[in-house]
Parts: sequence; C-alpha cells; structure tokens
Amino acid sequence: MRIRKPGKVREGLWFFGHEESGIYLLEGKDGSMIISGGMSYIVPELLRQFQEFGIEENRMTKLLILHAHFDHVGIVPFFKRRHSDMEVYVSERGWEILRMEKAIRTINEFSRSVAKRMNREGVYSTYDLDWRDDVTGKIVHEGDRIDLGDLEVSILEIPGHSSCCIGAYVPELKALFPSDGGGIPFDETIITSGNSNYTKYQKNLERLKALEVDYYCADHYGYVTGEEARGFISKTIERARGLRALIEKAYRSTGDIDLAARKLVSSFYEENQGYFLSPEIFLEVYRQMVRHIASTITPP
Repeated sequence: MRIRKPGKVREGLWFFGHEESGIYLLEGKDGSMIISGGMSYIVPELLRQFQEFGIEENRMTKLLILHAHFDHVGIVPFFKRRHSDMEVYVSERGWEILRMEKAIRTINEFSRSVAKRMNREGVYSTYDLDWRDDVTGKIVHEGDRIDLGDLEVSILEIPGHSSCCIGAYVPELKALFPSDGGGIPFDETIITSGNSNYTKYQKNLERLKALEVDYYCADHYGYVTGEEARGFISKTIERARGLRALIEKAYRSTGDIDLAARKLVSSFYEENQGYFLSPEIFLEVYRQMVRHIASTITPP
C-alpha cells in the first residue's frame, strides 16, 4: 500500500512534509532523528505538522542526510540554525560536495526554482533557508550505527543515484530509507534514477533486495507498507532493467547523448505528468544516465 499523507507510520516513526518531498522522524528512547532533508519550501508545513501532531522539537538531536542533491538537503540549514546542537550526519563524499561553492550555489538555485514551480517561493522571505558554509556535522560510513537508545540506524553506502548516496535501515522496525538509491513510488509506477552511475545503482538495488522490509520509506511520494513494501525492491530492479534498455535503444538510434536524453525526457513527461522536477532539471539527469550507459556499450 502506498501512503502519501503526513502522519504516524507506526509507533516511533512519522512521515512529514508534502507527498513530492517528505522527511521522516524516528523517535527513540534517547532522542529523535530526522531522516532525509527534503526540499526547502516544506519548512512551514513541517513546523505546522510538528505542532499538529504534538512532536517535541527539543528531542530532535540528530539529522541524517541520505545524499547531497538539492531536493534532499533543503531543510537542513534552517533546522541546524534553529537547533545548533543538532548533529548532522552525511557520507564522506556528501560532505565534500556540501563544502563546494559551486554545489552550494546549485543547491540554492535549484531549491528556489522548484519552490517557484510549486508556487511556494514566498517562504524565502520568511525563513532562512539558503545553504551557506555554516552547516557542519559528522561523517558516516558503511556499517556505522546511530544509536537512539532502543533503536539503531544502520548505514548502507549505495552510490549510483549519486556518488554520495547512502541508505538507512532500522532492523527493529524493518524500515528501509533508501532515498533515491531505491525506486520512487510516483503515482502507480516506480521511477528509477541511477543518475551518476547506472551500473552501480543496479548493483546496489540487488544489495537492498536482501533486507526484510515492512516499511519502504521513500523521499519522494511517501512510503509503502505491507506486501507491496516487501516486493518493492524486486519490482524496482525490473523497472531499472527496462529503463536501461530504453536508454540503450535511444542512444543507439541517435548516436548522440543530448538527442537521446531529450527524446527520453519527452517520453517520460508524456507518461508521468505532474512529476515534481522541471523538464530542464530532469534533462540533466537523463544526460548523466545516457552518458554513463553509452560508455558501457560495445561498438558494433
């Protein structure tokens, strides 16, 4: 079952934000942790939802970034400045990216662009949302565990969607937080996005398949529960194979990375109207995927 409405997922786990950009709150005996950083414009809704559901902000002692793309780090500056003692965790590669001036400019530019697309650009006049060099934190690696008292969050390095992508798994809840390193449950389909290295993306999907999952907690378009959650990675693997075949076909027919990407993006939006990313941003996503897959094709 796919659920996109904010609220309690189960005891100790909440989903907040908007359906196209959500974050999770994991409540442990020794404090709470925000998982994923969402998009910047959801901050007002988060504050309202925390109040509506009686969430204690002062128990939020940790925030885990799953990768450093703009649509997954948007709320981090606001909450780190609001709670200076909050520990922010991200992969080593993630911190490298988040310290780059060019990356920070891109995060802020794209965040404002999507806020405008969603008719929420006014949030920037009310809240301090831009990334600057004042956000610091800790590095996490494969196999690390973040202890919340009665719950442990296990870290999985799953590059492919991005070079810095990590996932989180809570064995006690059978809850998986793969970010975009897994599939995106848009509408009634699954979007696969192996942006930086499609081959690694597919390889890491196979790793995730081995986990027991009752709650598949995506960053975009909510979470999946029950039988669908248990089979979600397997279906994502199938979808990823299908998209790779389409990308190969488009590249072979055009012999040009940009033309193939444009053809694929046009087809994508014909089938998936209403997807949150603008075609301009998604075009660069497809250029990356086509570029990588083209490099793996053996010439005739």
